[in-house]
Amino acid sequence: MRAVIYARYSSDLQNASSIEDQIRVCEEYAANKGYDIVNHFTDAAISGVSLNRPGIQMLLQSAATFDVVLCEAMDRLSRDQADIALVHKTLNFQNVKIVTLDDGEVSAMHIGLKGTMSALFIQQLSDKTRRGLRGKVENSKSAGGIVYGYDVVKAFDGAGNPIKGEREINQVEANIVVRIFEDYVNLDKSPKAIASELNKEGIPSPTNKEWAASTINGNRRRGTGILNNELYIGRLIWNKLKYIKHPVTGKRQSRINPESEWIIKDVPELRILTDELWQAVKDKQKALDAKSDSYTPKRRATYLLSDLIKCSSCGGGVSLVNSTQYGCSRSRNKGTCDNRKTIRKTIIESAVLNAIKSELLNDEIVQIVVNEYNKHISELANSHRQNADQNKAEVVKLETEKNNLIDAIKKGAPPEIINSELISISERLEKAKLKLVKPKLATIKGYGIADKFKDYLSALDADSLEGEAKLAARSLIEKLELKPSGEADLYLNPWALIKKRPAINSESLPLVAGAGFEPTTFGL
Repeated sequence: MRAVIYARYSSDLQNASSIEDQIRVCEEYAANKGYDIVNHFTDAAISGVSLNRPGIQMLLQSAATFDVVLCEAMDRLSRDQADIALVHKTLNFQNVKIVTLDDGEVSAMHIGLKGTMSALFIQQLSDKTRRGLRGKVENSKSAGGIVYGYDVVKAFDGAGNPIKGEREINQVEANIVVRIFEDYVNLDKSPKAIASELNKEGIPSPTNKEWAASTINGNRRRGTGILNNELYIGRLIWNKLKYIKHPVTGKRQSRINPESEWIIKDVPELRILTDELWQAVKDKQKALDAKSDSYTPKRRATYLLSDLIKCSSCGGGVSLVNSTQYGCSRSRNKGTCDNRKTIRKTIIESAVLNAIKSELLNDEIVQIVVNEYNKHISELANSHRQNADQNKAEVVKLETEKNNLIDAIKKGAPPEIINSELISISERLEKAKLKLVKPKLATIKGYGIADKFKDYLSALDADSLEGEAKLAARSLIEKLELKPSGEADLYLNPWALIKKRPAINSESLPLVAGAGFEPTTFGL
């Protein structure tokens, strides 16, 4: 009978010699039973709470090549109830038996009972660990981990046993912490600028690698990053976050616990910062948050000129002061501007559109559009020719990978494990095939495109502009200033329409911005 041996050890509980020990006792058992060992599968230093392990995956994918899986105990295969059931179901489909040194041949009853016991073991181990960590925190000790600005103190009690959880301030690193806070507040430097300076000076980061903005800024809600660590003001916070492993990937994800579950202890001997400096940073962060929130989400403009007109006297915004008239908002609402001029909405919209047409409907601008379009088409055609061979090779490679995965499923590999990778490869394959399609690209001769361009501009009308057409027209306006004299200065950006207008000949034209126009002044 063909048999394979599976062995695994967890880095936190065992060591590398554990795998050798497991294989040795399994080989002795196999010799007594007359099994023919055809392969070994191992996972070193990997927890058994997830199937996201290379050894177990290879075992499942090759299940059609053997008759027995031999392991020391069932929890070597998995400690998760659902996963061990899936392993048993997959192997049973291939008529493969699971045999352990503890229980012999594993049945459905073993799966249910042992799976439950393993799950309870994991939960109990987690609970005991957390109780121990909480006990340390309640005594104002560290629950683990290294924090920048502090050293772990190695101390022993009267019996020679190590005293764990002691910390002391590392004065060199503490000075860097103070500097980061002062630069951020007093010198108004960004985390990116601070990190850049520290790297230039060769100052080691908390990980002894290069500093990054995220190391300093972190996440304010989660309390991560130099600027958010309350230990620097003598407050030890534990249980702010909990970590849960994703049921499919096995990767840890953090979640914030309710504040009522946090354990907070005062440790004044570990204070590095003054309350004033800490609060100054919090105030700046709060102001930045408020500023950020004020810009998102952006609403879509209601009218053609909404938010585009500025007052030439005060620089403030010009808005509708009633249903038909535009006027200076500061003058109207605060009385801080002397520009009391109001302009009828229909008149200024019509004047702006007429100015756009008169400026852009000329042969010079149209010819620029045609030339840039032809240039862009030529670049696309050359790019397609240059990448043709590479794209063909990519298609062949992806088709082979896709067929291999399909064959693996046909041979009995669990679809639940392979499905996500198969979907990913299929999506990449479709994109790669699209690159093989030769685009229908033709340069423009004559004025076919020019006529469509002119027709589009000629059709601009404030009352009928909606959706993307309105956005395209608005994008042409670089600046529009209302003067107390009743005139308005209009600065146009002619290239914006080429970038954002509806496609001409089913091709968009992402062109490099060119020179603009002198301001157009018109009386209203």
